[in-house]
Amino acid sequence: MEAPKTLQQAIQFFADAENCRQFMVAMRWDDGIVRCPYCGSEKVTYLAKARLYRCYGDHPKQKFSLKVGTVFEDSPIGLEKWLPVTWMLSNCKNGVSSYEIARAVGVTQKSAWFMLHRIRLAMQTDSFIKLGSGGGIIEMDETFIGGKVKNMHKTKKPAAATKKRGITGKTIVVGMLERKGRLKTEVVMERTQATLHSLVAKHIEPGSQLVTDEWGGYKGTGLRHEIINHAEEYVRGQVHTQGIENFWSLLKRSLGGTYISVEPFHLSRYVDEQAFRYNNRGKMGDYGRFMLAVSQIAGKRLTYAELTGKVGETAV
Repeated sequence: MEAPKTLQQAIQFFADAENCRQFMVAMRWDDGIVRCPYCGSEKVTYLAKARLYRCYGDHPKQKFSLKVGTVFEDSPIGLEKWLPVTWMLSNCKNGVSSYEIARAVGVTQKSAWFMLHRIRLAMQTDSFIKLGSGGGIIEMDETFIGGKVKNMHKTKKPAAATKKRGITGKTIVVGMLERKGRLKTEVVMERTQATLHSLVAKHIEPGSQLVTDEWGGYKGTGLRHEIINHAEEYVRGQVHTQGIENFWSLLKRSLGGTYISVEPFHLSRYVDEQAFRYNNRGKMGDYGRFMLAVSQIAGKRLTYAELTGKVGETAV
């Protein structure tokens, strides 16, 4: 059977354990030679009945699966479920909830939630290449993520919310979008001039043109800077922030419609998920996005204790 091109084909393809094995080997080792994740030895044997490999090196863990050394490590859930779920999260425009995954693949909601966060880790792309390397136009903007003040219980409604347009108590996300190029995002604690200037220095090439709204924190970056005052206009020729605002719309649609409630502690992963799909939209197609996500699973690990913020806690 040919490589899958649709979700239906992916489910059928990965239902075969041998297809899963061959696919993972091809994705993890360019030369197709399986190496022990503990010692790097090529002297390994595949144990078909157990679906494990055995290394003949002198070390404690001689048996290993193809999930070891990836975001799938230590999961009892098989690759026939992991890979279709990766396909879904890579390609569902508004995301996919843990409840939907639980029903679709037959796991608990808690397991599905953990699976999705592990895949989000794989979807993170840490690029050191700055935006605007060719002197392009960079749109920069910030948004606020959190519940609507009007929907909050009176005991939880911030007292100063009405004075600050309902932004009190919300989490700030800053986005930088290169026209016809890539997007970068960061969750920040505040939108002060110092914070915004540090993001400009970190992610934007000198010589680029910056386009922002009228917020004062963007002034004085040293870049060519065009400002669009949204109290007066939204577009002035090529001066606008419509591109980054389109991304905010997609992000908030997934957070408000699919995920419903996201804790600030986890927000960065949901933002990375949406940024992955946004940066790889267009001609790449579903299969291409899936392959890119799977190509980034190795060398990353997320434990449940880390996910829930319980690392280092003493058991009682």
